[in-house]
Amino acid sequence: MNVLKENLIALHECPQVTRSLLRKILNVNDLLPSLRQITPEQFAKAIHIPISRSSKIYQFITNPYIMKKLDKNRIHYHYITYFDRQYPPSLRTIPDPPLMLYALGNIQHLHTPLNLSVVGTRTPSHYAFSAMNKILPPLVQAHFTIVSGMAMGVDQHSHKIAIEHDGKTIAVIGSGFHHLYPKNDQQLFDKLAENHIIISEYPPDQPPKKYHFPERNRIISGLSEATLVIEARMRSGSLITVDQALEQGRDIYAIPGPVGALTSEGCHHIIQQGAKLVQSYEDILEGYCEKN
Repeated sequence: MNVLKENLIALHECPQVTRSLLRKILNVNDLLPSLRQITPEQFAKAIHIPISRSSKIYQFITNPYIMKKLDKNRIHYHYITYFDRQYPPSLRTIPDPPLMLYALGNIQHLHTPLNLSVVGTRTPSHYAFSAMNKILPPLVQAHFTIVSGMAMGVDQHSHKIAIEHDGKTIAVIGSGFHHLYPKNDQQLFDKLAENHIIISEYPPDQPPKKYHFPERNRIISGLSEATLVIEARMRSGSLITVDQALEQGRDIYAIPGPVGALTSEGCHHIIQQGAKLVQSYEDILEGYCEKN
């Protein structure tokens, strides 16, 4: 492993290093590769932080126990930095791309040509399940890789459809691998890890936090050319993903729902705002063909 990657991994796992600080470090020429050759005082001066914070960062990245733990984790997980060729090309183009990804499974799935992100409510109706069972299998058979967040409801069902139809699927989680969330379907997690791929922006020992999920949504949308919304309330994580997808220049598709249902309101709203209404898988296929 080269010095640049090793230092980036260590800094990314340090509690005193935020995403914004890490970007600041990367913007200083030659600072990252020379990190261990300079003093905490020089480091503090280079990126304009207090010496107390700089010292804590240096204590972390030079702690033999911490380094041993990182080496142990690298045996079990893939560590993919922004500078690696394994890094998903589509994420390089988004605002605030993750500088570090932790992966479990087949990293080749991060380079499939056709991806579709699928998001929706954690409590889908029978109507939603029926719509997914009608629309997603033909897309999987057309070699679309399904990207979702492994949350209960729409996310987990979309992963299962991809698995059941011999397709590929990517799960983006909002916690480290040692703190699986949600914990309701270990069997699905195991299948994804064995034959598909699970990725996270968070170190393996990082428990889930509320703000992680809006953050990880930008990765779900960023991995695909388009996002499909299946049942969403007006104020929901799904519509946060839609906003991020739009910021990234991605297309939005939505399945209309029953009039009056709360979980239809979000989909109907984004359709009114210009999202493409989906009645069959052909609507999505046509959209991809038109764009490409």
